[in-house]
Amino acid sequence: MSDATQSPAVRRFGAFEINLQSGELRKNGMRLRLSGQPFQVLAVLVERAGQVVTREELRSKLWPADTFVDFDHGLNNAVARIRETLDDSSDAPRYVETVPRRGYRFIALVTDLAPPIGSSASGSTPGPDENVAAAQAVNPEVSLTSRAPSSHRWRIGAVAVLAVLAAGLAAYLARHAAGARTQAISSLAVLPLKNLSGDPSQEYLSDGMTEELIGRLSMISGLRVISRTSTMHFKDTQLSAPEIAKALNVDTLVEGSVIREGGRVRVHAQLIRAATDEHFWSETYDRDLKDALALESEVAQSIARKVEVTVTGAERARLVAARPVAPDVYESYLRGRFTPGSRKADLEKAIAYFQEAIEKDPNFAPAWVGLAEAHSALDTIVVGGSPDVERPKEMEAARKALELDPTLSEPHVLLGELEQVQWHWADAEAEFKRALELDPNSADAHLVLANWLLCQGRLDEALLWSRRARALDPIGISGHHTGWILFHARRYEEAIRELRSDAAVRPDNPFTLNTLGFALIGAGRSIEAIPVLEKSASLMNRSPGTIELLATANARAGRRKEALQLIDELKGLRRTGYMPPGALINPYLALGDYDEAFVWFDRAYKEHSNIMQFLKVHPFFDPIRADPRFKDLLHRVDLDH
Repeated sequence: MSDATQSPAVRRFGAFEINLQSGELRKNGMRLRLSGQPFQVLAVLVERAGQVVTREELRSKLWPADTFVDFDHGLNNAVARIRETLDDSSDAPRYVETVPRRGYRFIALVTDLAPPIGSSASGSTPGPDENVAAAQAVNPEVSLTSRAPSSHRWRIGAVAVLAVLAAGLAAYLARHAAGARTQAISSLAVLPLKNLSGDPSQEYLSDGMTEELIGRLSMISGLRVISRTSTMHFKDTQLSAPEIAKALNVDTLVEGSVIREGGRVRVHAQLIRAATDEHFWSETYDRDLKDALALESEVAQSIARKVEVTVTGAERARLVAARPVAPDVYESYLRGRFTPGSRKADLEKAIAYFQEAIEKDPNFAPAWVGLAEAHSALDTIVVGGSPDVERPKEMEAARKALELDPTLSEPHVLLGELEQVQWHWADAEAEFKRALELDPNSADAHLVLANWLLCQGRLDEALLWSRRARALDPIGISGHHTGWILFHARRYEEAIRELRSDAAVRPDNPFTLNTLGFALIGAGRSIEAIPVLEKSASLMNRSPGTIELLATANARAGRRKEALQLIDELKGLRRTGYMPPGALINPYLALGDYDEAFVWFDRAYKEHSNIMQFLKVHPFFDPIRADPRFKDLLHRVDLDH
């Protein structure tokens, strides 16, 4: 018989409960994502609440001698992770107190919530050896000093049991570590880095550093890296690592945090094996804000080493490359990158931030990329910017970016699109392929190549590349890209299903709504298209592209009067500002006024309007394909092959 004090399985402190048996931490009943060594450190501290636990004790208990994570960094990061999860502070701790030059002490009141570990359903009390086995199975470091031995023989037996358990645990850890090293990692997602600065206005910094880290890792061809627009949907999520990984179809997650303190920035990052929720690497980096890009380069290099992916010499050179950037330049750039919205006013606001960054540092290539992308976004029929104004600015900015940094992928995407609207098809293809060489995980590069293939009439290949893009950005890329290709393939009902599914998730995405309108009109369901397009027009402040499609739907539905009113609205825009000539082609075709449609075709040709790319495949042009004027247009844009 023993008077041993038995450890409870569940303990509470504040709003938290820690289950030493199941390895779970909960707050107000909600499970928190804390596992691996951070959880083990917390378990030891809670078990020894009120006592100083030295760093050496933690080292001997939790860090095997052959561990591949540096102990000092590993322990510091584990404690940082604990504090982050508990919303604790090292300066004014409520839970984990740092004892300088010694270790840590858990200072919150801990209460017991469950029967002793190992108690059975019948209520029988297990023997001391069973208690040791149960406690050690969950936490090998559970203290045995509180159990008073009843005899010298029991002490010898306990030591023997502990020796066996320790040997078993060591063998398990060795097998586990070997398995972790041999388990291949082929895909990962970088979750949004948390802003721990205590200042919500600094959110753009954590978002920007997340994007930069993703961009660095995307350069590695042997690794599938999910785009930022998808991972941002998991910002502040309560989903577990396995749940997020399943949604993104990846085997590894990167998570971490950013703290800005004056002119310095600290980034904490860790790798999580999605299937097991195991944290198998973590590190903290502290730099001047001017070295933020170099910091992200270092983080990306560390991750590449830990996941043991093959990195080519050229990829490594791009991965390492970084230059200092003044904090105010970086801030202006990030504010431009994360200006919300896709309307003309939103894009013009972003352009102002990029120009501000360039004025401060004309040699900062990313700001030139952002400027080029904003001008490109303005040059769409939905937004309604003038190509005569936007395209020269886009080309100048993209070329300047490449002059400053030839390793950038994004300028090649933009220059390829500019070549395509000039109908330089071979040059466009070469730019897109170069973009993919530099960034094989670029969803945008996949999409523009899909669009190029679509314009060539290679619809099956276009669908394949569009779906590859969505695999890289499964949440960020809307279904309107695939729907647009299905529309041109005359697979209208498939397109409608794809687009309605996407609209259910993104009810206010005007691009999805516009493409759904195209598909409904193509399927002969123009009456259904009208309310969809009315909503799109409202969302886009009645831009030319949305009015064009509304006029087309009304004309196809036999509502000639309404169609002509909308055509007058478009012409009114032309009198007061810019209106793409291509916006009047489809309404006149729908009205059966082919001669007037060709007047606007000719103007669109002279302006190199975006609609001219789709001459070979656009379903709305089918009624005039035998017309010699149309055949001449096809020849002039080099699409008659």
